[in-house]
Amino acid sequence: MSNLDIKNESKVTIPSSINLTALFGTHDENLRKIEELFPACKILLRGNEISFFADQINSGYLNQLFTELVSIIRTGQVVQPELVERVIALIKSESKVSAKDMLTTNILTTRGKSIRAKTFNQKKYVDAIDNHTIVFGIGPAGSGKTYLAVAKAVQALQEKQVNRIILTRPAVEAGEKLGFLPGTLSEKIDPYLRPLYDALQDMIEPEKIPKLMTNGSIEVAPLAYMRGRTLNDSFIILDEAQNTSAEQMKMFLTRLGFGSKIVVTGDITQIDLPSGTRSGLKIVREVLETVEDLAFINLTSQDVVRHKLVGKIVEAYDQWDAAKQEVSQK
Repeated sequence: MSNLDIKNESKVTIPSSINLTALFGTHDENLRKIEELFPACKILLRGNEISFFADQINSGYLNQLFTELVSIIRTGQVVQPELVERVIALIKSESKVSAKDMLTTNILTTRGKSIRAKTFNQKKYVDAIDNHTIVFGIGPAGSGKTYLAVAKAVQALQEKQVNRIILTRPAVEAGEKLGFLPGTLSEKIDPYLRPLYDALQDMIEPEKIPKLMTNGSIEVAPLAYMRGRTLNDSFIILDEAQNTSAEQMKMFLTRLGFGSKIVVTGDITQIDLPSGTRSGLKIVREVLETVEDLAFINLTSQDVVRHKLVGKIVEAYDQWDAAKQEVSQK
């Protein structure tokens, strides 16, 4: 510590009502995560007092971090290294959004599990769904774009803001491959829609879903089934929208009826359309970006909240794609 200027010392006193194990984690795992993410800072514990030696910017971050973690613990939420990492990312983004408010505000609580936004961009996305009629959520696998949209749809149905949920996806390979699959048309299409069923089953008691589908409260169907319809009082989600053509995207968006909301999700790096077909999700931004009551929200690898390795994989592929494009432009 001799090489640290004592004038850079800052202190935070943790209230006596806060369990220090809850703050620092089992075997100090939360503290180790903080030290990992602030490698240039020295952190010392003296009872309920935390001292840290850091430059002015990092001192500010650490002060805010411990204040936010104490607030989160007071709500009853368990603080783990992953949550510490998210709070630090939010603080460093200088978003002026309270980590406590963001990370403890539930969209849904089901079977003892709370569904909520976990990153700043996810919070922007959820807020955009609340405040706009049509929202486009664009980002990589695992960034929460579909899962959070389904959660908002279930919330809207439960609160009687809409009368039904409609979930749809383009069946890109349907033209050639469905004919070779056994079973009825419905059975052939089901594999394309399975991710939407999976999200629903996380949020609604599985035994209730068939009844809700039978009475029309929930509809899961391929995009082609939307043609010619006007969808009133509905929460409509188009998933995997990068695999729509411009014509399909226009057809879908013009299904919007009174009292309805649309969320379009997709990943423009995962386009499975035939060569020469331009993605409707890429074109729609150019066409509609200036139209009111629409929002385009971009999610990134930093918003991936699946296994930590998924975010690293997405990031590695992004870097590989960027390097490949750079070489091709030379």
